[in-house]
Amino acid sequence: MSTYAIGDIQGCRDSLLRLLDAFAFDAVADRLWFVGDLVNRGPDSLGVLRLIRDLGDAAICVLGNHDLHLLALAEGVGRAHKGDTLDAVLAAPDRDALLRWLRHRRLAWGERGFLLVHAGVLPGWSAEAALAHAAEVEAVLQGAAYREFLEHMYGNAPTAWDDALTGMDRLRVIVNAFTRLRYCSAAGDMEFRHKGAPGSQPAPWLPWFDVPGRASTDTTCVFGHWSTLGLINRPDLIALDTGCLWGDRLTAVRLEDRRVFAVACPQRQRPG
Repeated sequence: MSTYAIGDIQGCRDSLLRLLDAFAFDAVADRLWFVGDLVNRGPDSLGVLRLIRDLGDAAICVLGNHDLHLLALAEGVGRAHKGDTLDAVLAAPDRDALLRWLRHRRLAWGERGFLLVHAGVLPGWSAEAALAHAAEVEAVLQGAAYREFLEHMYGNAPTAWDDALTGMDRLRVIVNAFTRLRYCSAAGDMEFRHKGAPGSQPAPWLPWFDVPGRASTDTTCVFGHWSTLGLINRPDLIALDTGCLWGDRLTAVRLEDRRVFAVACPQRQRPG
C-alpha cells in the first residue's frame, strides 16, 4: 500500500485524473491525502467533489479556505467572490449530500509521523496540540450549530493563540491557522496580507514553518495553500501547492519514499 499526498486541486478534475494515472493509483491498495481546497476557481468543482467522495476510505481530506467558503455560501453567509466557480455545486441535485460530506472532513490529520493540514500550524503548537485544536472546530462544524459557526467564522482577529481564548475567538484562530496561515511573527502573531514567496515579505514576518523553535518540527507537516512557495520536500516539511490552477503543475508526493509525481496543467492567467 502506498500513500500519495496531493496538492490543491481547486476544481481541476481532469488534472487530478491525469495525476492519478501518472502513479497508477489503485483504489483498493493505495490511499490519497488531499491538502484541501478541493473546489473553486477551476472548471469542475462538482466533478472533483463527486470523484473524491466516491473514493470512500481511500481518500483523506482536510478542509481548505475555499472549501469552507463553499459551505458558507451554501448556508447564505459570507459573500461570493469574483472568480468563484461554485454555481454547479450549489445547483446540483446531490448538493446536500456533497456538502454534508464536505462538512464532515477534518481540519488536520495525523498518522505515521505526518501531519496533514491545508495552510499551516502555529509555531507554538505541537502535532498533538494541533490535532486537539482541529478537533474542537470539527466538532462544531459537524454539529447542529454549524451554521452559526459559519456566520462568525470570518475575520482576522484575534491574530495569536492564547490557551485562555473561548468561543468564536478561539475557533476563529484555529480556523485561520489551519486554512489561511503563511506568515507569522516569531511570537506566533499571524499576518494575512502577504502571499508572495519567502523573501518578499517585510520584517518581522517569517514563513510559519521557519519560525525558530517551532514545536511541530518532530513531525513532517504536509500542506498546500501557498502557490508562490512551490514544491518543498524536506524532512520536516512537504509543501504541495504547485499552482495547478494557474497553469503550472498538480503535484503528489508518495510518503513512503518521498518520490514526486506531477502533471502539467492547462495554462490559466495568474491573478494580478
